[in-house]
Amino acid sequence: MPAEPRLYFDNAATSFPKPPSVLTAINHYATELGASPGRGSYHESVESARLLTQCRSRINQLIGGSNPDHVIFTLNCSDGLNLAVRGIVWADATRPRHVITTDLEHNSILRPLNALCRHDHITQTRLPVDPVTGLVDPQAVADAITPDTCLIAMLHGSNVTGTLQPIAEVGKIARAHDIPFCVDAAQSLGHVPIDVDAMNIDLLAAPGHKGLLGPLGTGFLYIRPGIEKLMTTIREGGTGSVSELDTQPDFMPDRFEPGSHNTFGLVGLSEGVAYLLARGVEELAEHQMQLIDAFLEVIDGADAPGLHLYGPPTRAHRCGVFSVRIDGYDNPLDLSAALENEFGILTRPGLHCAPGAHQTIGTADLGGTTRLSFGPFLTVDHVRYAAESLVTLATRSVAV
Repeated sequence: MPAEPRLYFDNAATSFPKPPSVLTAINHYATELGASPGRGSYHESVESARLLTQCRSRINQLIGGSNPDHVIFTLNCSDGLNLAVRGIVWADATRPRHVITTDLEHNSILRPLNALCRHDHITQTRLPVDPVTGLVDPQAVADAITPDTCLIAMLHGSNVTGTLQPIAEVGKIARAHDIPFCVDAAQSLGHVPIDVDAMNIDLLAAPGHKGLLGPLGTGFLYIRPGIEKLMTTIREGGTGSVSELDTQPDFMPDRFEPGSHNTFGLVGLSEGVAYLLARGVEELAEHQMQLIDAFLEVIDGADAPGLHLYGPPTRAHRCGVFSVRIDGYDNPLDLSAALENEFGILTRPGLHCAPGAHQTIGTADLGGTTRLSFGPFLTVDHVRYAAESLVTLATRSVAV
């Protein structure tokens, strides 16, 4: 049997546990309402629509947006990034299009771009990042801009190295050149403060099931007012509005939301966001810094040369995502199994859907790393225990 206690260190994949209010909201919708929002004039349908409007408003408040109707519900973060990238690039497919991104990206950006670049008139520039910190140089972004550049797209927090990119500086460059700036906030939103206006973010995508503490199968794309005019739709269908037209509505959010919503998930997401707003992202960010400091203190103070930690070596430019390898554990799966079976620590081994990130840190040909990722319900003692467990395994491996 796996060891006890069971300590969940895979929040970069999906957060666990969820606030009790998330489950309560889902149960209330399932047992008391159940109707499709916007598809009826009876109380249950109207109330369901109100709950979705409330969810948009809460997300808009969390990110400092200027209009809740520009919060577009998506299937997940990948879906939102597809809408952003394809929506911008395909809006004018008659002339050359160029996109700037980095080597550290998740496949949610890399794969849509690679698919688009099969067309000769669409190109991309992948900027290298510092091999230790994972940081991109904002000046390199500015230098990569061409007359055909239509989008700058990059992640905020790396799901491999934990690097927090200088988003505000890149956003300032993008705005100065009048180029839409898309940010993948899968690993940062809910963990660190984000203000889309202050950071000059035009398109912000995030999943509902990670830092926002909602269910799987939810997410959103925020589109800064005016940017939607530069985008095309990538899906069309029923909206419950202007049904007399056989073309997609041109108003927000209906323009980018065909089909019935995942209302079960979205009412849960709304309560996850409400939890963040009540507790305060600033407080959660400070809690995350305390966890990071505790983890690094144990690792840095240990005599464990066989333990390798990737990403920023200090709390600067970092979120609570750590990739490790230990000499003697050639396969990250084996290290994850040892952490679970002996210490009850749940981690994620492999390449984490980010091959470029692993190429950057030199682990792509080694099967990747073992990743530990923090959440708001972990404590300093939990994190110290995890770090001490890694040191124990590393020391034992060297001794053998």
